[in-house]
Amino acid sequence: MALYAELHRHLGGSVVPRVLWRYFQRNRTDLIQNFADYADFEAFYTRPRNTLAEYLELHTLVESVQTDETLPYFIYRLLRGAYIFENLAYLELRYTPYLRTPEHLSQPERIELMSSIVDVVGQASRALEYPIVTSQILCMHSRLPYEVNRAIVELAAEKRHFVSGIDLAGGDAHYADRLDEYIELYQYARSLGLNTTGHLYETTEGCYPELLPHLMRIGHGIQIPLLHPELLPELAARGQCLEVCPTTYIKTGTLKDIRQLKLVFDRCFEAGVDIAICTDNAGLHNVRLPFEYENLLTYDIIDFEQLQICQEAAFRHAFAWPHGGRPADLLTGLLKVESDSPENSSGDRSFAELSVGR
Repeated sequence: MALYAELHRHLGGSVVPRVLWRYFQRNRTDLIQNFADYADFEAFYTRPRNTLAEYLELHTLVESVQTDETLPYFIYRLLRGAYIFENLAYLELRYTPYLRTPEHLSQPERIELMSSIVDVVGQASRALEYPIVTSQILCMHSRLPYEVNRAIVELAAEKRHFVSGIDLAGGDAHYADRLDEYIELYQYARSLGLNTTGHLYETTEGCYPELLPHLMRIGHGIQIPLLHPELLPELAARGQCLEVCPTTYIKTGTLKDIRQLKLVFDRCFEAGVDIAICTDNAGLHNVRLPFEYENLLTYDIIDFEQLQICQEAAFRHAFAWPHGGRPADLLTGLLKVESDSPENSSGDRSFAELSVGR
């Protein structure tokens, strides 16, 4: 069985429609009173939007109910689906902790509560029932003030046992007026030894080359190979990786046809720039990571060898993957050790016994 790494999944957008519908039925019927039935809700929740800004408004629907009390409910179901249906060995969940605190509180009070949100997410993500290596990416947000974003960076540094990096989210069209501020925050994060990624070059409005040197990975970044391929050698030299989320660009109206991504992959492969294939918002899209793989293959955007290269890149660029290689490499090593052992030359031991024994 193949095992995969997911580097770009938002906690808010990860809730699949059925789980969210059941939660609303039991706890917040006011939020679904305008929908005739589940099918009506699912159609609304997963339909494509015209712009990224319109698409991002959906996050507020989920963020409003992801509190310190309800997060374990959502995360347990997320991990269950990721393990059973997606074969994930590694999962980075990203979110803005400030937006999971009560809106009626003052800004200092909400900042103070962010720490407990990170703890709740961290503890809920380490359920032994579904053995996935998990890590949190804390998102600064383009619509939050500097003081809150700086506090998010400092919290990430404080909670290294749960957090492996920071991100900048909220729509890349909103960065321009505060670019110096974000550069300062990224420099601060790097000085604290934090890993960095950021939503950048996702849309034609989000092209800010000034931010690129401060990122270890680039959230989306598809406009670099599409519109600014001259930047690719710099990315390759810095060892940066694009987090490409195929379904997102159709759902947000960024691309009209998924086959437009072929140029993205072709130019990145040619330039030696790594790509990790991700889902972004698996719940909003009602898709899982293997579907993203299959879709790229079906439309001849990549071939099987290129898919494997992307899968390997995902583990190589994972901020908190604790092993030197992919799970398949580890398993191959275990099986080789087992086959070379004289006491097991009969080859009668099962895989289950081998796993437990090691």
